[in-house]
Amino acid sequence: MTGSICTAGFIPVRAHASETAEMVTQIVFGETYEILQMEEKWARIRMDYDGYEGWIDAKMIVNLPERELDSWRNKEAWMVPSPLVKVISDHDKSSHTLTGGSRIVFNGSNINSFTINNCDYYLTGSATPAKKMPNIQEIAMNYLNTPYLWGGRTFYGIDCSGLVQMVYKIIGVQLPRDASQQIEHGTTVEFVEETHTGDIAFFCDDNDIITHVGICIGKGDIIHASGVVRIDKLDHQGIYNTQLKKYTHKLKLIKRVI
Repeated sequence: MTGSICTAGFIPVRAHASETAEMVTQIVFGETYEILQMEEKWARIRMDYDGYEGWIDAKMIVNLPERELDSWRNKEAWMVPSPLVKVISDHDKSSHTLTGGSRIVFNGSNINSFTINNCDYYLTGSATPAKKMPNIQEIAMNYLNTPYLWGGRTFYGIDCSGLVQMVYKIIGVQLPRDASQQIEHGTTVEFVEETHTGDIAFFCDDNDIITHVGICIGKGDIIHASGVVRIDKLDHQGIYNTQLKKYTHKLKLIKRVI
């Protein structure tokens, strides 16, 4: 077996083969990954979506035929746009909660089910695949008040670059995982007054190292993960927190990728 599909809500990816190691990112439902190395109870993996590498608990790996894995990797997929979506497993009627950005390959264009490892899953309630491009501001606003979590990419906890990556993933634009990589994409916006909704603002420390990132949402506002996902003011100096009544992040650059 060379890889697999995440069939849990998410899988923590750690820096080392240990439960106490730093979580560097997460694999969300439906994302695929390559298995690079097995070591006792751990597997070193590389995510197909962004090339991120790390260690996962080997118990989270689902054994799949190579043909099924390749089919899931290569077929057109639907990205879950809403905060949480429930699916039911036909095998045991159990409920599974998927977070935004989960990747689903349906069994047909008008079929509300999908299959992984001979198990059929069905979307529940009013959740249906959108026929139009999701609105980036609406998607970003869905994450409001999500707690900050280093390495997080879900509505249970997310970091600043994870927020940017997942919001863009949902609207069909692929970006790298880290802010230091994301800044290499798009074209530069010279002035804050020229920003459009969806532009990405990057922030640095006193050594000019990128430390933070957020999404512009118009009217001088920015949505970003800092403590929780929140909206603050943005100007040529950086992010101004109206609650703290001070600047919290120093503006480095604004890029436009859509």
